[in-house]
Amino acid sequence: MANDYTPLADYLKAQTRADFVLTFEEIEEIIDDALPRAAQRAAWWDVTRAPEERMPQREAIIDAGFTATRSADGNSVRFSKVRARR
Repeated sequence: MANDYTPLADYLKAQTRADFVLTFEEIEEIIDDALPRAAQRAAWWDVTRAPEERMPQREAIIDAGFTATRSADGNSVRFSKVRARR
């Protein structure tokens, strides 16, 4: 069964910070489940990669108005708020 990333979307929507990092452990605590092994790949977090491929974690991040980039150490993710277009 796929993880439910609604709690992650809710967490992101509640943030006042425009840019911050969460460890995989913190994300797992937020979603109350373990992340899949695929989460260790940078592409798994990339919201611009293969937009036609529906992935629940990407949809949650986009829905919350953020982008996500896995850190080089492979243990955390940087979330950045998308600037509103004028």
